Amino acid sequence: MIRSHRDPYEGTTPFPLRKTLAGRLRELGVFTLFAGFAAFSLWSCGGGSKGAVAGSAQGKPIVIFSIDTLRSDRLPAYGYEKVETPAIDALAKDGVVFERAYSQIPLTLPSHATILSGQLPGKHGVRDNLGYRFDGTKHPYLPSLLGAAGWTTGATVSSYVLRAETGLSDGFDYYESGIDLRTSEALGRSQRPGSETVKLALDWLAKTKNSDESGKKPPFLLIHIYEPHTPYEPVEPFRSRYADVYDGEVATADSIFGQFVAGLRDLGLYDDTTIVLLSDHGEGLGDHGEEEHGIFLYREAIQVPLVVKLANGRKKGTRIETATALADVTPTVLNLAGLAVPPDVDGVALPFEEPKVASRRAIYSETFYPRLHLGWNELTSAIRDRFHLIQGPDPELFDLTADASEKNNVLRQERRTYGELRAELEKLTAPLAAPSAVDAETEQKLASLGYLGGVVAGDGPLPDPKSRIQSLAAFGDAMQDVSEQKFKEAVPKLQKLVADNPQMIDAWEGLGNALLRLGQPKEALAAYDQALKVSGGSGHVALGAASALIALGRLDEAKTYAEIGAKTSPTAGHTLLSQIAENRGDFKAAEQEARVALNARGSRIGPLVSLAELLQKQGKTDEALKLADQAEAEVAKTGQRGFEGLRALRGDLLARLGRNREAEEIFREEIKKFPAQLSAYSHLATLCASEGRVAEAVGTLKQMVDANDSPAAYGEAVRTLRILGDPKGAAALLAHARSLFPDSSELRKL
Repeated sequence: MIRSHRDPYEGTTPFPLRKTLAGRLRELGVFTLFAGFAAFSLWSCGGGSKGAVAGSAQGKPIVIFSIDTLRSDRLPAYGYEKVETPAIDALAKDGVVFERAYSQIPLTLPSHATILSGQLPGKHGVRDNLGYRFDGTKHPYLPSLLGAAGWTTGATVSSYVLRAETGLSDGFDYYESGIDLRTSEALGRSQRPGSETVKLALDWLAKTKNSDESGKKPPFLLIHIYEPHTPYEPVEPFRSRYADVYDGEVATADSIFGQFVAGLRDLGLYDDTTIVLLSDHGEGLGDHGEEEHGIFLYREAIQVPLVVKLANGRKKGTRIETATALADVTPTVLNLAGLAVPPDVDGVALPFEEPKVASRRAIYSETFYPRLHLGWNELTSAIRDRFHLIQGPDPELFDLTADASEKNNVLRQERRTYGELRAELEKLTAPLAAPSAVDAETEQKLASLGYLGGVVAGDGPLPDPKSRIQSLAAFGDAMQDVSEQKFKEAVPKLQKLVADNPQMIDAWEGLGNALLRLGQPKEALAAYDQALKVSGGSGHVALGAASALIALGRLDEAKTYAEIGAKTSPTAGHTLLSQIAENRGDFKAAEQEARVALNARGSRIGPLVSLAELLQKQGKTDEALKLADQAEAEVAKTGQRGFEGLRALRGDLLARLGRNREAEEIFREEIKKFPAQLSAYSHLATLCASEGRVAEAVGTLKQMVDANDSPAAYGEAVRTLRILGDPKGAAALLAHARSLFPDSSELRKL
């Protein structure tokens, strides 16, 4: 059915309300058989006619292009008029637009696991961005299925949360996710520009096309870009063009998608390629009090764009009103590829014509983020016909036809509908397994440390997220301070948050990060310990605790925590294990651990920096500089803004080789980019002093303590003054620092 562009949420009835044949057959217990027959009829009708789509992608390129955090109702293709998206508009004209597509979970990693497996989160087991690993050998996995059928498979992604170590890479021949974790910032900032990700994807496609070995195989490609995820930083000309920064980010994402389409045309692949354009979830934008996503299941968080361009323009210009799910992508691609759909897939093949008989299917969504991160209750959701139930301690039912903005809870007026949808949810909701589903060894380690693995933010019901949403703004404000390296400002805000919300795991972890950067490892460890107790032993938090223990010199304990964290983040975990071995003076073991981290199929930057530091301490300056240069090249390749500490390291190595002017320039770049990176100041001060520029050296140390005003900064300045042969100045500064920070264990040790 071809329809004009308009807002699909206003003034329409998404589903007829009469009892359908499908609904009657469901009641009779034969719905599965009927659905299978209907799907066979749909995909088989027409045989080899122009309108047939089954098998239309067989032996041809297939692309899934995922634009993170994109609400469908902020696109012109879905009726929005305040932003221009010419590339997506063009694809909509060339393809089939699904007007009511829903995400099964408003979080990046589990949503992509659903997209690529066709299974609900409770079945594939990934319920959060952290602490869960997808096992493609135990579930239907689209890249594995296509690879076995003759496709060559590749992926390029833009966010740390989709790093190779999550398990998503296992089914791909090529998986590029070289993005480092920025430990002092919100997780969403560990990303790279989508334009860089698209360039890597096009390079892979070109190599694949021209390769003698793989050139005969059609490519399957997953591309993931992180625009318009926070932080909203649209590039020009969109930054100036749009007052609404989210709209500017949407326009940026469209431009990046346009670059990909242009590259596809240059390779001569566009016409033959099946392109699935989608988003993993939406964005709150304050509609119900949530600015971002993960907490609520209102329409703005789960309704996403879904456009499928079939090979050679089949069905172009069609628009489908029937409600669909991201779980439907895998069975759809398999059908288009001419392959069988595994029986344990939850999704169904997308209809490329409006079904004559309306479906009574309930579209399921969930979020356990509130329980896992904030100490609030989880929410589940079911959409059927025109009704949307959000189940929690304070359930809500919305009539999407009469109330597209979901402001009027009609549960009391629609008790029967509520009962039916609640029963659907009881069948679809799977119990939550704890993050970092632990093996026996890890469970024993957690128990020895006093953490009860398997406990997830307490048992039983917790506060409804609606009742606590106001505190989220305070948390966002505090984490913005952390992201901007304003750690001193962040600490009291986070302390108040955890006092008011003692189950808020993310606030405890953020507090630990801020305290550690302020040079208060003992206090940081206490915060991490509380986060570990509430979470039942999160591997991600264990990495922070390991860092604090290293700073305290408690290396045996640090090793245990690092080993726990390495289960879900091998690169970060083994990098910490390398640092522990180095601190013990065991350079051989340190190098072995660093190389394990380097080979973990994650980012190479952190392990390269660790290896370079290791060689530096052994006096192997030239070798260390080569590794540091490799790390800098990796940063440039990924398009990231830099890796904190890398320039300070390179500058120190250059200074040791007598290349002072280069070193000084690099130190100043590091200070400008990362004002909390203390070693850059101390190295620069040392360089200035070595050239007789004593006033500049002292000025640099003053700049460091003024910019950071923390025990760590004063401690670094004291140590530097001692190295520079000024014990009196060091003693005076230390006395002043102790008067400012009388409780600092670090300053007491100096």
